Amino acid sequence: MAVVKYMDALTDALREEMQRDDRVFLLGEDIRVSNLGITAGLAEEFGTERVVDTPIHENALVGVAMGAALEGMRPVVEIMFSDFALLAADQIVNQVAQWRYMTQGQYEVPLVIRMPTGGGFAYGLHHSQSTETHFFQTPGLPIAMPSTPADAKGLLKTAIRSNDPVLFLEHMLLCLQNAESDVPDGDHLVPFGEAAVRREGSDVTVVAFGAMVNQALIAAETLAEQGVSVEVVDPRTIVPLDAETIFASVAKTNRLVIIEESRIRGGLGAELAAQAAAGDNFFLLDAPIERVAAPNIPVPSTSQLEQAYLPDAGKLIAAIHRTLA
Repeated sequence: MAVVKYMDALTDALREEMQRDDRVFLLGEDIRVSNLGITAGLAEEFGTERVVDTPIHENALVGVAMGAALEGMRPVVEIMFSDFALLAADQIVNQVAQWRYMTQGQYEVPLVIRMPTGGGFAYGLHHSQSTETHFFQTPGLPIAMPSTPADAKGLLKTAIRSNDPVLFLEHMLLCLQNAESDVPDGDHLVPFGEAAVRREGSDVTVVAFGAMVNQALIAAETLAEQGVSVEVVDPRTIVPLDAETIFASVAKTNRLVIIEESRIRGGLGAELAAQAAAGDNFFLLDAPIERVAAPNIPVPSTSQLEQAYLPDAGKLIAAIHRTLA
């Protein structure tokens, strides 16, 4: 076990998988010099045939990677910001994700699309959105959103070895603040579809996605001083979603609060709340479900307005108080 920073964990995963399998290669815009530093040095280590700089054309980038995957390679695409993934929506949604279905299982597309996501640095509308809700309805497209260095490494290694395409979301705050924590030694893999209980509690379940896990833990620590016991569940992957672990927690606490950075309309919390209100899950609840998310407006460009826009521990604490009232 070693203490590793978030970005270093991602670099380690890429390096280890490139060492393990010659079919793994990287491609993206300025990937040799690296936007955030995650892929810096890999071109020198593995050569420019396996770390490929591309033109600024996301749709073509994903299309080329899909072709390579169909020919037996294992490409890892980096899209500079998740906002730009919408320029490749046709390739991702209509081609990459559904090719196995369209060919009746004759072809697989082992392709990982990495992309920084989210706000917190006042980078403006085109560099700060949380775009996962645009993609999570797409069949055939697993989506990972790691909140810790250990999960960043373990989920990325699992994604690269998968025979299905994967969207891999790396939150900008976690990258640039470079949070660090223990990462297991050796060939560390984290399976998709297995949530992690980050903090046990008995009064309310908080389901938090990505960087919001840290906000949930801050809120839980604050509320513990007030005698409120908060259980924090980190799904780790959006697709597949580990509903079993989530509702096992709700069965214990009988209250559910969901926090996500994406916009509240049609968000991840809306889907989870719908599942909570359906069937026998409804009878687990002793209070209305609370949701904390961004409002349905563009991401502001100024720091003060962006902070008002983004969900945080304070807004989560207010929601928890409402469900306990």
